[in-house]
Amino acid sequence: ERGTIHGLIGPNGAGKTTLFNVVTGILRPTSGDIRFEERSLIGRKPHVITRGGIARTFQNLRLFPAMTALENVMVGVDAHNSSGILDAIARTPRSRREERASVDRGVELLEQVGISRLANSLARSLSYGDQRRVEIARALGTNPRLLVLDEPTAGMNPAEKRALMSLVQSIRASGITILLIEHDMRVVMGSCDRITVLDFGQRIADGAPDEVRRDPRVVEAYLGRGAAEGT
Repeated sequence: ERGTIHGLIGPNGAGKTTLFNVVTGILRPTSGDIRFEERSLIGRKPHVITRGGIARTFQNLRLFPAMTALENVMVGVDAHNSSGILDAIARTPRSRREERASVDRGVELLEQVGISRLANSLARSLSYGDQRRVEIARALGTNPRLLVLDEPTAGMNPAEKRALMSLVQSIRASGITILLIEHDMRVVMGSCDRITVLDFGQRIADGAPDEVRRDPRVVEAYLGRGAAEGT
């Protein structure tokens, strides 16, 4: 639903990342359809889907380690630039103009995620949490209407998780819809407006956090049938 944080949860192997890969064009479904704003995404290449308003982060960080934080974010901003390779080589006025705009936008996004002071630091020298923020800023650089986050708090301590989810809440407040995979149930239950639960590729529950928490099928999927029967 537009303007919400929608959580996608389920045991390991449930198909969560596979679903993300289908939504973002990395995989093509064997049947059915994926629709975004009433348009089918089937057959569209990932960069076309990105330009169409969907951006994502990955379970495993995919930054360019030898580039600065700012340069990494500029890669996202470049998704909507029109300059080509020849423009860059010839340093055409359009190329220079778009590069200046990309720098300005990159700095603005790093400020939004709270690490503008690290703009000129190499990505590989940043802490894990700050690298996550760079990746989110890069995704925001594509001007998404739907931001797809794959385990954004994985590997973080409780304080880092709270800080990152506060950032996610602020992104939602700016008008961007968020689809979130997360294993930490405290993060999910405390942040999401609605939750969908997958198990072996099937949707077994969908609803508000309190509804999902009490659903016997969800308890069974995570803890086994005996635990579900005891609820």
